[in-house]
Amino acid sequence: MELDAKDRRILDLLQRDSTISNAELANAVGMSTSACWRKVRALEDTKIIERYGAYLNPAKAGLSFQAIVHVQLTRHDPDKVEDFIQAVNRRPDVVECFATTGQADYHLRVLCHDLAAFNAFLEGFLFKQTAVESAQTNVVLRDIKKHSPIPV
Repeated sequence: MELDAKDRRILDLLQRDSTISNAELANAVGMSTSACWRKVRALEDTKIIERYGAYLNPAKAGLSFQAIVHVQLTRHDPDKVEDFIQAVNRRPDVVECFATTGQADYHLRVLCHDLAAFNAFLEGFLFKQTAVESAQTNVVLRDIKKHSPIPV
């Protein structure tokens, strides 16, 4: 799907406030409500808009410990890698995971209640993964920038 200026404006507005009504969105973009609704539906159908949701404050939800964990795998056997990926996807405390180039193979963002819960994550989960050779942790001291809209 080729994005035009109105598509981009719709995407920007929806990223900033996904609860905006179709009427407000149409007015902000300068379209009729029916035309705006059709554009939004097309953006959803083509998966440019993957989903809608709410951003939560982890600390206020009781998750005050946040870490970035750099994971190096010992084996790059496809089955072991797939086992690792599936295990990570099942963990609710791993809120993001990226496969990357460089020194570490994967980078995990982990949210926990406290340091003891994070230690339990390391010992009870991560270090039990057969493909994991090592992990280096960076504790997040504060968030500087997050939940930024995708530049469209």
